[in-house]
Amino acid sequence: MNFTRWSARLPGTQRRAAARTEQTIPATSRADGSVPAARAERRSDRSSPLPADGSGIDELPAREVLDRIPALVALVHGADHRLAHVNDAYVAAFGPRPIGEPARVALPELAELGLLPLLDQVLRSAKPRTVKSRKAPGGRSYTFTCTPVTLPLDGSAAGPEAGGGVLVFAADVTDHAEAAERLRASERAQRETAVTLQKSLLPQELEQPDDLRIAATYQPGGTEAAVGGDWYDVITLGGGRTALVIGDVMGRGVRAAAVMGQLRTAVRAYARLDLPPHEVLQLLDGLASEIDASQIATCVYAVHDPNEGSLVYSSAGHLPILVRDENGVIHRAEEPTGPPLGTGGWLHTSGSVPLGPGSTAVLYTDGLVERRSEDIDEGVASLERALAGATGTPQVVCDRLIRALGVTADHDDDVAVLVLQHPARTGPDADLFRNAALELLGGVEAAPRARAFATGVLASWRFSPELHDLGVLAASELVANSLQHGTPPMRLRLRRTDRRLIIEVTDGDDHLPRRRRAEPADEAGRGIAIVATIASNWGCRRTPGGGKAVWCEFALPR
Repeated sequence: MNFTRWSARLPGTQRRAAARTEQTIPATSRADGSVPAARAERRSDRSSPLPADGSGIDELPAREVLDRIPALVALVHGADHRLAHVNDAYVAAFGPRPIGEPARVALPELAELGLLPLLDQVLRSAKPRTVKSRKAPGGRSYTFTCTPVTLPLDGSAAGPEAGGGVLVFAADVTDHAEAAERLRASERAQRETAVTLQKSLLPQELEQPDDLRIAATYQPGGTEAAVGGDWYDVITLGGGRTALVIGDVMGRGVRAAAVMGQLRTAVRAYARLDLPPHEVLQLLDGLASEIDASQIATCVYAVHDPNEGSLVYSSAGHLPILVRDENGVIHRAEEPTGPPLGTGGWLHTSGSVPLGPGSTAVLYTDGLVERRSEDIDEGVASLERALAGATGTPQVVCDRLIRALGVTADHDDDVAVLVLQHPARTGPDADLFRNAALELLGGVEAAPRARAFATGVLASWRFSPELHDLGVLAASELVANSLQHGTPPMRLRLRRTDRRLIIEVTDGDDHLPRRRRAEPADEAGRGIAIVATIASNWGCRRTPGGGKAVWCEFALPR
């Protein structure tokens, strides 16, 4: 073989060495172009302890080889694993060890690490086993590999007492173990930060309306730092009405939590406008696209009106609300539903489901019912069965549903559950919740009829004289405003709860009144200002069938 042609491609030192080798190779060796022959010749020139043909490798002393290994090596033999040899690295790590003693005596560090049963297993099965990253006495971490061997290793004849053996090989992985522990600690800290952020964006304390009892549960999924974007909220709208919302931002991590926080804030702002549920979702849909076009969120927004005994809702790609009525029958609010928020180009609509006294409703995210091994409809069906048997307070119902659906601390998805109950009140408690309504056809007699009706009802409810007079005045002003600016049909509704007196007037005109400063020469514009001054709160909204409702509240003394 022509090494000169090779040498042109080699750097200086290697090129000169190749040239010298070419000169020393006999002609007979070059004749057949055998490269291995040339390499063997070079090995023999370095006074290697091995013969040129490598036939002496079997005569190498095994113990000398083991002593030169930087890893820890121990050799045991027999059923009680008597110590046959430890190398220098093992002695340096754990000190001298008595040869010939059983492993439980000679190698106490292996006993502390629980490796003696592993030695038995390797000896019986004749198969190697590995245990990763065990912290040994002294604080160092090792990966132990136990391999079956045939004794003796020096090639001499083995006596009947020798038997099989096990070679214990321990590689020092302390640096890797410490790095992994630091990484795990960092991940735990990041997860705690993410979960804290997520929970801080959720309501710290749920609002408790007069007519409903509400509880919620949020459980982050898994052990990763990337929490999801599940959220919920309860918003009192005034006039006895309550908005309930639950949603889920797709994806995980701080970005999803940030989008969730912005959507929740927007929902609270839109809810104060007292818009129908589908209009709230329509506004949210446009906002979600502006916040982050790559993020998609599902949401359901519902409003409970105790006067109507129903839950009016609109859904943007979210799972259906479940309602258990007073007879224990489960109702699923299937329709209507639209695409998730952020998709755009869709007109959402509202639907309703009955929610009378004695009913319980559940709003939830997909983490409660979605499993990789089954269809999501099966999960919803399982939730229906669990809700049918879940009784007690709303918080008890939350906990029972979580357990019934198999949600644990290592669940792989976030779970949010919102449970609301409309309790059926009897006895003395029922006397604190009263309703009275009067239909007004208009005309000059409407105002006197309204005042007389309010006077009689408030007197029968045994309010204090001061609150009685304020209630009559507010009812008179609201009716007068409706007679002047509204259209028939008109209705006066009085409602009391255990916390407040609510007065509401509806009519057929959808022009919403506003509070303004009346000039001395103005003949109108003072009615709403008077109501806003004497009442604890007031507001107005458009009604679904057309028209408007104007209401005010008086807080009852505790």
